[in-house]
Amino acid sequence: MTGAERFAAYVAHELRTPLATQRALVELALSDPNADVAGWRETGEHVLGACRQQERLLEACLCLARSRGGLQRCESVDLAGIAADALGAHELGALEPVVLLEPARTTGDPGLLERLVSNLVSNAVRHNIAGGRVEVATRTEAGRAVLTVANTGPVVPAVELQRIFQPFQRLNANPRSFSDGVGLGLTIVQAIADAHRAVVSAQARASGGLAIGVSFTSIRVAYSLG
Repeated sequence: MTGAERFAAYVAHELRTPLATQRALVELALSDPNADVAGWRETGEHVLGACRQQERLLEACLCLARSRGGLQRCESVDLAGIAADALGAHELGALEPVVLLEPARTTGDPGLLERLVSNLVSNAVRHNIAGGRVEVATRTEAGRAVLTVANTGPVVPAVELQRIFQPFQRLNANPRSFSDGVGLGLTIVQAIADAHRAVVSAQARASGGLAIGVSFTSIRVAYSLG
């Protein structure tokens, strides 16, 4: 089986779960002769949730396909602005934000770089601990733009570190459970890095968390959890 065939199989598998959920909910409601408006409303809300999960998966797949298609645009961007927007778009809840954004200019596809930063921030929020921190910093170092995203995350087992960039792989060590992930966040980060001819590296930290570095020809993105 080729890589494309494996990916298509992964997508089909991931789509099957919400589809099966929607069908089961509707069949259950139809088989209940006493179903009332409140019951149908509850069923509708669950079906809507499954539809949203499918939308997230399809959006991620489209972004992944776009990343692998190469750069359609190449413009000057400032990672500080992209990082600020990404933080503003994420709900941190009880997590403490620690932010130090200095100018960090580079060139690339603005949309893809926005998605790269957003996915890293999303991972930092998702794989965190209650009352933890999310730290985001940008700077220019040795002629390279540098983005650092850190959090207070759980220990990442070595076996999971080996597969985090593969499609539909999710970290299972997180004590906080989130249901809205589709398992393509870091796969997309890798694809966007490849489109920019960048190199991605990952390292588990002994104190817990993950360290990911994305090194561009004119930009270096370092990402650490823990």
